Amino acid sequence: MASMRACVSLKPAVSPVKYRSTRVGAGSLEPRSLRISSSSSSSLDSAAADDCRGVGCASISGRGDGVAAAAASSSGLVGDGGRARRRGGGRQRQVVAMCSASMEGVRLGGASAVAGSVPAPASALPERAKVVALVAAVMLLCNADRVVMSVAVVPLAAQHGWSSSFVGIVQSSFLWGYVFSSMVGGALADRYGGKKVMAGAAVLWSLATFLTPWAASKSAAMLLAVRVLFGLAEGVAFPTMSTFLPKWFPTHERATAVGISMGGFHLGNVLSFLATPIIMSHIGLTGTFAFFASLGYLWLAVWLLNVESDPIDSRTISKSELQLILAGRSGSKVKGSKFPSLREVLSKMEMWAIIVANVINNWGYFVLLSWMPVYFKTVYNVNLKQAAWFSAIPWAVMALSGYVAGASADFMIKSGFSIVRVRKIMQSIGFIGPGVSLLCLRFAQTPLVAAVIMTAALGLSSCSQAGYFCNVQDIAPKYAGSLHGMTNGIGTVAAIVSTVGAGYFVQWLGSFQAFLTLTAVLYFSATVFYNTYATGDLIFD
Repeated sequence: MASMRACVSLKPAVSPVKYRSTRVGAGSLEPRSLRISSSSSSSLDSAAADDCRGVGCASISGRGDGVAAAAASSSGLVGDGGRARRRGGGRQRQVVAMCSASMEGVRLGGASAVAGSVPAPASALPERAKVVALVAAVMLLCNADRVVMSVAVVPLAAQHGWSSSFVGIVQSSFLWGYVFSSMVGGALADRYGGKKVMAGAAVLWSLATFLTPWAASKSAAMLLAVRVLFGLAEGVAFPTMSTFLPKWFPTHERATAVGISMGGFHLGNVLSFLATPIIMSHIGLTGTFAFFASLGYLWLAVWLLNVESDPIDSRTISKSELQLILAGRSGSKVKGSKFPSLREVLSKMEMWAIIVANVINNWGYFVLLSWMPVYFKTVYNVNLKQAAWFSAIPWAVMALSGYVAGASADFMIKSGFSIVRVRKIMQSIGFIGPGVSLLCLRFAQTPLVAAVIMTAALGLSSCSQAGYFCNVQDIAPKYAGSLHGMTNGIGTVAAIVSTVGAGYFVQWLGSFQAFLTLTAVLYFSATVFYNTYATGDLIFD
């Protein structure tokens, strides 16, 4: 805080100056002001004889004018800067307010008042950087806790004598709860705030993670109930993220924030695949689930103490950062009209562009995720699940490419590109890239080349994060969580259909390559549809 300099000296007879801080409403976005009042007007009259040697009465972080104006108003003074004029008795006398914090009587009482009325200096690290780091961390844990079960299901099946069909039921039970909560989770976040909803979700999925080995030892029904609870809790994460990030990041930084957050999600896959077998070998099956659950509660403590749902409510954010965030919002009101009806939502082709993009993105992603190991085993006789690179490299590439895509999108917006143009460019890359990659698999002669092509397909698909994923925040920032939850729920159904139905498609079409060609055609068709109807304008406000 810049030093406060005295303009004049006052005689000892002056009564102690009383400082009173007044904080204006958040909506006005005005800085906090410092009001200065004096119980003795005669002493001010005598002080007027002294010369003012300073160039300004107060200078607090560049807000000297606001302080001087507040001082003038509370003392019956009218003036500009450090000089004020008191009007009374038909004459005007120059009065200069003393602003030195070293005055007698101010050293104790005034110091605490000033400290309470002026925000603390901004730290070197912006608050939104801390926020996105914590969001990325919880998304990492969200995916890591999923993968723990994927790795642990083999020893659990051997321990409890599960059949392969029951293993499939256990694995799919996660989606039963996920589909439902992804649709309602966004509405909860829009209503109660991202901080509370994300915290509650982390509590529940960490609890479900901890209880999984115990539930498996009790009964099949108990295990399925715990896995459904796990899916219910995790289904909230993505819609809540869509509600939370637009409040903390201006439009020209939003894609980067999404890229970093989704990078955490993909890294969770990498870390859990690599770390779970090692942890399991040291502390056992139950200990592994307890370890990952404890990470969730550790994150929760940091989250609750350092994050608010809206930067306006933050006690540590600087004024300049708050102004940057609020100026970069998409023009939505904090409070406004009711949520649009389902009929109104589905009547907008701009919304259908996002729905179709979500459906095809989930279709293609889960085809690559679930069926590529089968494809490599069938075509090249390679057990991809035993290859270390398959557990790490594709997801690490997705994490990196998602960040690059987000940063590139934000750079284009800051460079003058329209929002809709940037969204269409990124979405086109996110669909055409994987589509071309799937067609190129036909010409791969070795498993190494095929693996590189598959990794490229996953990496390029990450560009969709800066496309349709951010687009819902552009057209309906106030309802981003609810609308993202709805589109994500529909997309999850498409993921189930593509995963379960892939085998039937292969039997019907006769080969894997025919099914991959079909998926590529869906990618290309969705690209055309999205580029035709997508917009960056505000649709729902």
